[in-house]
Amino acid sequence: MSDRGKRILKLRQMLAGDKATALKARESWHMFTIMAEFIESTERLSGVGPAVTIFGSARTAAEHPDYLKCVDVARRLSDAGFAVISGGGPGIMEAANKGAYEGTSASVGLNIELPHEQKNNPWQNISLTFRHFFARKVAFVKYADAYVVFPGGFGTLDEVTEVLTLVQTGTTRHIPVILVGSSFWRGLLEWMNTQLAGNGMIEHGDLNLVQLIDEPANIVDAIFAFYEARDIEPSDEERQRLLYL
Repeated sequence: MSDRGKRILKLRQMLAGDKATALKARESWHMFTIMAEFIESTERLSGVGPAVTIFGSARTAAEHPDYLKCVDVARRLSDAGFAVISGGGPGIMEAANKGAYEGTSASVGLNIELPHEQKNNPWQNISLTFRHFFARKVAFVKYADAYVVFPGGFGTLDEVTEVLTLVQTGTTRHIPVILVGSSFWRGLLEWMNTQLAGNGMIEHGDLNLVQLIDEPANIVDAIFAFYEARDIEPSDEERQRLLYL
């Protein structure tokens, strides 16, 4: 469509000259802070080895069954040779880091600066702090060989649908995505089947990207079973795709 006849304002037409220059300079310099987060995460996480990212609610109390189960899952994964990556905060994130910290492999926290709710937990061998959600989300996916997702709120739903989208579209490699808590997740999966797949918005086969598992030992077994038929190390082609997350 031609823009002939449209009145498209330039930044300097909307703001006074000095203010426009200052705004553009601030935005340009801000790009370097974004680059710094990607560089630091690459330097700190490239060598962590096989890793599992665990998500779930920041509001899950330490005495809650989900918290205790997450500690168990993370400890099993850590002792099986997987680094465990979490969001570094309280709740399920803390449980994941705690279980991994008590195990033999690294406990990784990708912390985020928030005005409320996020307080870094102390169970982290490797700790990074992000200001940008999108840079942090790339790190969650790029260095994970599996996703384990406990019940959570908007942030958890965002993360699980993000990784499913990336896998479905071939933007990232196929990795296990395991939902823990049948009573919590079953309704969502049924809705996806009837509404998303039923209306042709996804393929019914796309739901096979998700596994619903409750027992900690079975979660670890499912991850090992997935990689019996393929190398856990990304192929050269997969590594190339990961550059464009």
